[in-house]
Amino acid sequence: MAVLVTGVSSGIGRAIAEKLIGDGRRVVGVSRRDPSLPGCEWVSADLSSASELGAVAADVAGRGDLDAVVHAAGVQFSAPLGKLDHEDGARMWALHVDAPSRLVDAVVGGLPDGARIVLIGSRTATGVAGKSQYSATKAALIGLTRSWAMELAPRRITVNVVAPGPTATAMLQDPNRSATPPRVPALGRFVEPSEVAGLTAFLLGPDGGSITGQHLVICGGASL
Repeated sequence: MAVLVTGVSSGIGRAIAEKLIGDGRRVVGVSRRDPSLPGCEWVSADLSSASELGAVAADVAGRGDLDAVVHAAGVQFSAPLGKLDHEDGARMWALHVDAPSRLVDAVVGGLPDGARIVLIGSRTATGVAGKSQYSATKAALIGLTRSWAMELAPRRITVNVVAPGPTATAMLQDPNRSATPPRVPALGRFVEPSEVAGLTAFLLGPDGGSITGQHLVICGGASL
């Protein structure tokens, strides 16, 4: 069986794919750029594009060899109220909410009982000044996962959100978020992608089978 992981070309998605491959799992990775990652079966797609998302959903729906889905693809645009870019907002909604909705909807019928679903959210789901559009998309994941967890509990399929705080990836320096520069968390350093990958792998593993419908924050104390 294999794990479908989105956003595998960089950042948290790549760290998750590397961790799973290192643990002996097969990974089917979706991203715009080739991850050049041994052990990863790469599917090229821009999941913010409705047509490309539809094609990927149709492809994975017919695989029949998946027992887990991890949606890690993401992008961040920051702007204060009064200066919102609604095209940016629509792109974030498409990638963060519509993409996992379509992918999970496409594959859920073929997932075995006891399968696992993890969506990568954000600590900002509770709200951050200057990030209202981004925060809203990440908050929506909480509603998705809790609803899916209720529906899928009879099949013992778990559904959770892993919500990182500021993580040491290229996104921290992305000019799209220049309006809200990152702050070092209370523990004195940024979260490492490998730490997010470790928590995700735990949820996919044998010891994570009783955790479902949860929003698990890993933020280095940024939420304190």
